[in-house]
Amino acid sequence: MPLLALVLAVGSFGAPGGLSGPAALAAAPGVATGSRPAATTTGTLGEALQPSNAEQLALVDFLIQQGAVFYGAWWCPYCFEQKNLFGIEAGRRLPYVECDKDDAGRQRCSSAAVRAYPTWTLKGERREGLQTLEQLKVWSGFRSPTALPAR
Repeated sequence: MPLLALVLAVGSFGAPGGLSGPAALAAAPGVATGSRPAATTTGTLGEALQPSNAEQLALVDFLIQQGAVFYGAWWCPYCFEQKNLFGIEAGRRLPYVECDKDDAGRQRCSSAAVRAYPTWTLKGERREGLQTLEQLKVWSGFRSPTALPAR
């Protein structure tokens, strides 16, 4: 089973046998756990790898203004990749809810009916799985401040 399918299948429900989080990934047959980011001791997503550009910063500000929420888990490689698409500075400002660090986060994600990581919500709609920046721009109605005006 591809890792994305496994992560979506495991989601917040856990794997067979009641395992969830990193234990579910490690216990899943055929899943190479060495390819996912190492767990941090703080239980938060790791830092993005590149600085943010003006477009990434503008997009995260727009998503926050629109009320978007990004639900994820510290052990989820796709959540790390999602954050990394925004770069360092914008990644730190994402409207992120950690679903697997403590009971408060688990309750918030359960109340939002999060079934897979990452999950984005905006104005009553949701998107599950890794979203490209372009997909988030279209979905949220973001217009680049650097785009040329329509003629």
